[in-house]
Amino acid sequence: MSNVALPLAPRGGSRLALPVLLAIGAIDAAGYSVIAPVLPELEEATGAGPAVLGLLVATLSLTMLLGLPLAGVLVRRVSAQVVLALGLAIVAIGTLGMIVGESLAAYFPARAVTGVGAGGVWLGVVLATLERWPGEAYVCMSRIVAAYSVGSVLGLALGAIGGVRGPFVAYLCFVTAAIPAVLLLLGQPAREAQLGSERGALRLPGFVLSTAVVLFAWVGFGVLEGVLPLLFGDRLDQATIAAILVCTSLVIAASAALAARFRPLSVIYVAAPLAIAGIALAGAVDNVVLWAVALAAIGAGLGACTTGSIGILLETVGRDRIVLPMVVWSQAGILGYLLGPALGGLVADALGYGAIGLVPLVFAAVAGAVALYVAPWRDGQPA
Repeated sequence: MSNVALPLAPRGGSRLALPVLLAIGAIDAAGYSVIAPVLPELEEATGAGPAVLGLLVATLSLTMLLGLPLAGVLVRRVSAQVVLALGLAIVAIGTLGMIVGESLAAYFPARAVTGVGAGGVWLGVVLATLERWPGEAYVCMSRIVAAYSVGSVLGLALGAIGGVRGPFVAYLCFVTAAIPAVLLLLGQPAREAQLGSERGALRLPGFVLSTAVVLFAWVGFGVLEGVLPLLFGDRLDQATIAAILVCTSLVIAASAALAARFRPLSVIYVAAPLAIAGIALAGAVDNVVLWAVALAAIGAGLGACTTGSIGILLETVGRDRIVLPMVVWSQAGILGYLLGPALGGLVADALGYGAIGLVPLVFAAVAGAVALYVAPWRDGQPA
């Protein structure tokens, strides 16, 4: 699949639509990652171990599973733009909870509220993008994935501020500034989008495969952001952890954008083993240089897998029936982000960090089995 240049403006609406949507995606992603460099501080302040803190990270993912279908229902009643603004407002409320809270009893509900809002933000960004670039969905969504990766950099950089409250105060400033930008600068598409929600699309082989791959990829992201920082904390301070994760996110962004130049399935076959090897290496060694090599492999693999998964989804389903498949596909990804830190933390507690490569390996094996079973080319699905 060739790479197609994204137009300077969408089909109708504001010429600022592209930068606004990319910026909102980046801000949304920052809300996921801002907690990663803060984990050692939370560990010291609360006395919680890897398993409990892994569950705290996973709480956002758990409530996103609720926020996504709610946003899917709402977007068909109002518009992607309204859902996007409402999601940002809910994220702001949850972030405020992390600022005023002083214990896990406050932090868990705060991250839960943030997750509900984040579900609306993600779906709003995706559908608003597809409304404005209907003919260039794959390349366009690769840019969105890249923006989310850049947003992870923002969140990690904010996490380097230090302490627990400071990073979330800074993040709240970005979220509150984003709400008027959505309402005033995004504009409307020239024509009302026909975004269908056909259930039959969920049975297509390509949809099943894309869902299995995104589940694997986001398990990897969950391990990267919810478990590995605790390992790094034995050797590195908070600012250094943030710095190396920032570099990883930049690799993810570049890999996600570059992957759109190639056929999705081919990308996945190369990228998935690379990500698994990187996670296994990171857990097995106690050397900063080797950690850097491992993180580069993780970033390249996970970024490309996410784009490849989106490519299979969009080629299989198409825009006219995308709402329900996109909700379910997104839930699979968020479920992975929930399972990654939860299972990774449990494995680290029980077997040590050297065994955490087993977590993504299991999910990759499931995706591989699905690929063999549904083999999209057998039914004429693009691969």
